[in-house]
Amino acid sequence: MSENEIVEGAETGRGVVAATELFSRGQAQIGRIIAGQHEAVAQALLTMLCGGHALIEGVPGVAKTLAVKTLARFLGLDFRRVSGTPDMMPADILGTSVFSPKTGDFSFHRGPVFTQFLLTDEINRMPPRTQAALLEAMEERQVTADGERHVLDDFFTVFATQNPVEFEGTYPLPEAQLDRFLLKIKVDYPDLADERLILERHHAAGSGSGSSAGLAETAIESIPFDLLAAARHEIRSVRVQPAIFDYLLAVVRRTRAWPAISLGASPRAAASLLLVAKGYAAREGRDFVIPDDVKEAALPVLRHRLVLRPEAELEGLDTDRVVRDVLAATQVPK
Repeated sequence: MSENEIVEGAETGRGVVAATELFSRGQAQIGRIIAGQHEAVAQALLTMLCGGHALIEGVPGVAKTLAVKTLARFLGLDFRRVSGTPDMMPADILGTSVFSPKTGDFSFHRGPVFTQFLLTDEINRMPPRTQAALLEAMEERQVTADGERHVLDDFFTVFATQNPVEFEGTYPLPEAQLDRFLLKIKVDYPDLADERLILERHHAAGSGSGSSAGLAETAIESIPFDLLAAARHEIRSVRVQPAIFDYLLAVVRRTRAWPAISLGASPRAAASLLLVAKGYAAREGRDFVIPDDVKEAALPVLRHRLVLRPEAELEGLDTDRVVRDVLAATQVPK
């Protein structure tokens, strides 16, 4: 399939050829570096195709950072990385005005946020002021410094990681800021076969530390830029029948009255659920949404947007379990 055929198919609404091509190539290319984690990789690709941002949660050592870096390499986008620390200031991410003795003027030196693909490690270690500055840039895709507006790239995407088991010296993101992330991607331990493959790859490379990261620089073939642009266009053009709108709204509104939930999904969550469901449809090669797409999208879209009642948490419930219960209790359109 040529690039012209892909772009023409997107512009004329003939299916989702570009999106399907991107998903297929992405899983194959990234799988050369990351063993397993197929669903996490697919959700990361969905984040880019839907034009959103993602929060990635997992224990240390499960290749969260490597997966994001490999994805950036595959998509051929400019990549920068920052590591969250308690003393980080907004200027460390956004940039600052610097005085030049030669000219006698101040000039704005752009920070790492001026890129296409930003990886923010340990975002919950940043102080609230810095978190808010980053999330404002995510929402508005612009930075204002000294009264001057600086526009970010159209493909500007943030992948923020956090450790779910370490809380000392962290600043948990408030619910209002969590709602700005399109998806929350959970990265679990690999299964036995995948973990064995990881060891075999490290052994074949001759050393454990840094070998996979080096391989990502040389072994990953970047996609044409036109393919990413066409795939984004296709996903937004995926068709949605009235019955799907009713089903999606029934799921979202049910979360607001569910006994175990104290804060249900917002209208922004409903819009995000619709967009990601369209992405799941394109992933399966369809240019129309079915109820199963909504079900697939519900967990990564809603898990970080719901707040459980204390008594529900004492009973051992988590948001994933509650979302599954809500889906099971909602009638599926025929």
